[in-house]
Amino acid sequence: MDPLEMLECSPPLTREPLNAEQAAGVARVFKALGDPVRLRILSIVASRAGGEVCVCDITGAFELSQPTISHHLKVLKEVGLLTSQRRASWVYYRLVPETLGELSTLLTLSTTTAQAAAL
Repeated sequence: MDPLEMLECSPPLTREPLNAEQAAGVARVFKALGDPVRLRILSIVASRAGGEVCVCDITGAFELSQPTISHHLKVLKEVGLLTSQRRASWVYYRLVPETLGELSTLLTLSTTTAQAAAL
């Protein structure tokens, strides 16, 4: 099962424990986010007006080779954080808001849980 599907069926951590398969899928997404270059790439895409960025703009933001940037983009796509579209000779990247929403939901504490933790 792909990581995005794992997130869709994963309950908030405070409601019930994740099973082993869910935890493995969610861990892949967090592992992808654990790399500073990939986190910066995600930030570049997320902060761009219009919500999409040409690969040429991403590559120009780093002192890394194009193959290295391509690898990081591939990882982000594999875990469902980015999607891409080829237009002529350029590829444009967009966030997948559903994946970020699912991560947010997974980590959200309910008011009751937060209050209980504070006691």
